Amino acid sequence: MNPRYQKQIRLKGFGAEGQSKLQNFRILIVGVGGLGIPAATYLNAMGVGTIGLVDGDCVEASNLHRQVLFEPDDIGKSKVACAAQKLRSQNADTLVNEYPEHLTVANGLQIAQSYDLIIDATDTFGSRYLINDICVILGIPFVYAALHGFEGQLSVFNYQNGPTYRCLFPEPPEPGSIPSCDELGILGVLPGILGNMQALEAVKICNLLGEVTSGKLLLYNGLYSTVEQIELPGRKPNSEISTLQDDYGIFCPVSDCIRASELHDLVNQGTSISLIDVRTREEFIATSLPGAINIPIERLEDISNNITSEPVYLICRSGMRSQLAQRLLKEKTGTAIPFVKGGMNEYETLCS
Repeated sequence: MNPRYQKQIRLKGFGAEGQSKLQNFRILIVGVGGLGIPAATYLNAMGVGTIGLVDGDCVEASNLHRQVLFEPDDIGKSKVACAAQKLRSQNADTLVNEYPEHLTVANGLQIAQSYDLIIDATDTFGSRYLINDICVILGIPFVYAALHGFEGQLSVFNYQNGPTYRCLFPEPPEPGSIPSCDELGILGVLPGILGNMQALEAVKICNLLGEVTSGKLLLYNGLYSTVEQIELPGRKPNSEISTLQDDYGIFCPVSDCIRASELHDLVNQGTSISLIDVRTREEFIATSLPGAINIPIERLEDISNNITSEPVYLICRSGMRSQLAQRLLKEKTGTAIPFVKGGMNEYETLCS
């Protein structure tokens, strides 16, 4: 028994067989940043046989507070090269393949075809749709996570004929409608939490452990330490893809939203509206807008029961959950209730 792995081999339900499966498993991590670094570090330490790293970026000083594998001396160097060197030093048993380039239509299928699973550690919608389509074509699952302010999302797509990313998000949001972490900022520890959760899902898939987060979306709120799960719509026929698109950089606009400034004007004008806050009860009690009704996102049926003749809008902290609620409600009822783009974050800046 290799003493390195003895404690996880002793774990009931994992054992030597689980370790052997890990050693024969091949994981491609697309994005060597806030999510990719913790996922790669722990999977490497645990003894995954092959890890591929895809990223065309170089280390920047602003990466260091959350991409903890990097050091100041790495600034200006390839993220993939730096990470691969340190992972090999951490565990020489793992084969680390380097792809110091961005995943594209031209190289995506060729790179991914040698792997059993993809961890999506990217931060752009175009990359997520590309990863989704690659995984559907190759018949492999991908573990998704996304960050927004103090919040994170996690799910597993294309697993055992479960939903794909396109089942949840048929169309990307309008460019600029959801701010990036460069605009919003990001607390260093949050991507570490979500990245490790992605690593755990990969291990569960490899070893058929527990219940994989497929067919549901996990919502994590770091400020209030809450975790919610909502059921996702089933796999749709239009998720069956046989070829990649020519371009993943052109997005269709999202409809049925209202800007925070427009909501602010309606309130100041005394317009009669219904505002449904889809955050958790704890968040709502801590801070909420006057007149808002709290119906958490996991209680979607209650939202549809509260539609009145007045204009109805969905709101959350950042706009992420309210946009998701809109999509899921449309699946259930066929009606799209506008969400407040930018959420309370943007609304509160107008009141300060």
